[in-house]
Amino acid sequence: MRAICKPRCVQPPSILQRCLSGKILVSCNELESLSSSSLVENFTRYCYQRQLPAAMGALEAMQRRGVWANSITYSELIKCCLACGAVEQGKLVHKHLFSNGYQPKTFLLNVLISMYVKFGILEEALEVFNLMPERNVVSWTTMIAACSNAKLNHRALELLVLMLRDGSRPNMFTYSSVLRACVDLWILKQLHSSIIKVGLESDVFVRSALIDIYSKWGELQNALGVFNEMVTGDLIIWNSIIGGFSQNSFWDEALNLFKNMKMAGIVADQSTLTSVLRACTGLALLELGRQVHVHVLKFDQDLILNNAVLDMYCKCGSFEDANSLFHRMKEKDVISWSTMIAGLAQNGFSQEALKLFESMKVSGPKPNYITILGVLFACSHAGLVEDGWYYFRSMKQLFGIEPTKEHYGCIIDLLGRAGQLNQAVNLVLEMKGEADAVTWRTLLGACRVHRNVDLAIHAAKQILKLDPKDAGAYILLSNIYANSQRWTDVTEVRRSMRAIGVRKEPGCSWIEVNKQIHAFTMGDNSHPLIDDINKRLNQLIKRLKELGYVPDTNFVLQDLEGEQSEDSLRYHSEKLAIVFGLMSLPKEKVIRVRKNIRICGDCHVFAKLLSNREERSIVIRDPIRYHHFQNGKCSCGDYW
Repeated sequence: MRAICKPRCVQPPSILQRCLSGKILVSCNELESLSSSSLVENFTRYCYQRQLPAAMGALEAMQRRGVWANSITYSELIKCCLACGAVEQGKLVHKHLFSNGYQPKTFLLNVLISMYVKFGILEEALEVFNLMPERNVVSWTTMIAACSNAKLNHRALELLVLMLRDGSRPNMFTYSSVLRACVDLWILKQLHSSIIKVGLESDVFVRSALIDIYSKWGELQNALGVFNEMVTGDLIIWNSIIGGFSQNSFWDEALNLFKNMKMAGIVADQSTLTSVLRACTGLALLELGRQVHVHVLKFDQDLILNNAVLDMYCKCGSFEDANSLFHRMKEKDVISWSTMIAGLAQNGFSQEALKLFESMKVSGPKPNYITILGVLFACSHAGLVEDGWYYFRSMKQLFGIEPTKEHYGCIIDLLGRAGQLNQAVNLVLEMKGEADAVTWRTLLGACRVHRNVDLAIHAAKQILKLDPKDAGAYILLSNIYANSQRWTDVTEVRRSMRAIGVRKEPGCSWIEVNKQIHAFTMGDNSHPLIDDINKRLNQLIKRLKELGYVPDTNFVLQDLEGEQSEDSLRYHSEKLAIVFGLMSLPKEKVIRVRKNIRICGDCHVFAKLLSNREERSIVIRDPIRYHHFQNGKCSCGDYW
């Protein structure tokens, strides 16, 4: 009977020192002639010098001889496989380690699991994990983190439970990984309690993960509670809390935290500045954004930061700054191009946006679905029906991009603006899946412009089926009925609004003057200069009426009469903000106003006439686009 040979692990005491200090003893072709110890010595040398083909050749020779190196050497070979992206070679190492009864140590199995996780082969990692005779905290944490990163949230939580039952104590990395897998708020609070019990609540990684996940769930007070539990000088913690508030659109709070961080003497990094720029963008704070840009200059080659600055300039309506930065950027990705194309379109430069898109096709990256959205937006807001149809119909053929509801919405908007309402309705019916409230709102807006009462009523009713508390749909429907003298229907709409407690969102506008934000809402007289603002506004309206300005009462509720109707228009928030800007800013400064709802037609006419009479540049940003008023004209060409 043939004897069964046990595997031998050959490792002379001085092998590592000789491998690291000496020359390669033989070529790969001479490996078979070596003794087992020399073979392992050459294998170790190859592994440490990251010579993967030679190392794999030596590994095969060792496999045939039934000899093994030490765990550290194999870990170096696995690192080499990772560095080279050599998946198949990694699998051969795995096969070798489990051949002929060899039992790798826990340390080496952890390295093997980590290799599969980094290659994105989670099934193989789980297989190795399940075969482990012993697992330590590294084993459990690696698998929990892998499942969490792969969005296998329930599996990550199950592994944590099994880890606790196995008697392994989670560490800060375990908790910071499993927190990302929380599938509901109750589990998050349970984990938070567990963290406090084991005394890890002060750990930087755990605190940061807690703040991140509370922010993700919109629980900003809980996130702030974790942050405020103890004074910290750690940048990671500050970045988490500032990022949490910024991502949840609490931009004022994010900026206040950033100021506190600077006062504490902590230097911002790329992550901090990205969050702060997002807040400046949300509030349209151009001057503050420019100050943040100064800090960005030290990270001049950081693409993510440059894209954030570019987005800020575009969304603050400063086309000159955006254009200058875009052409200075040494590296541009699809986000850079898409941001600039959308920025040009939203600022009224549709032809320039389409020219840039043509340049992108020649010398830039492949467009994605966001790029095409910007292109269609440009066509829509310039009335370029043929161009819009071309890009929409060819986007899949040319770029492999399937049209989404957002793309359909842009084309429906384009057709609606052009008065092609029947084609717009046909496109709504052609969409894959049921049209959403946004699509019907787009059609409703076109119906109002072109006074198609029957279609407008149908669109409004569709909106209210999908979103019963849409105040804008109720108000437009009420006004449409009023314009058609259908007073019974007007009464019914108003009754429905009262019954479910629907109210029109109050218009709010704000303007930055001397690094301070001044907000205005119609009917709110809290601003310290409101009396002076109202007096100046009334004077200006009187003078503009002499130039032909007639208040357009189509933009107020139709049950108001005469002067009362005009008064509600007179004190719209954007008018108050513009007048405050006239009073507070020098003539060479652009008056920049941010608004929470779409600018009405009456305020649009008011801003055009005022820009001409006062010889001022006015920029109004609403949720849809940007209006640049100068010399009595708007960049939108009155097409918005």
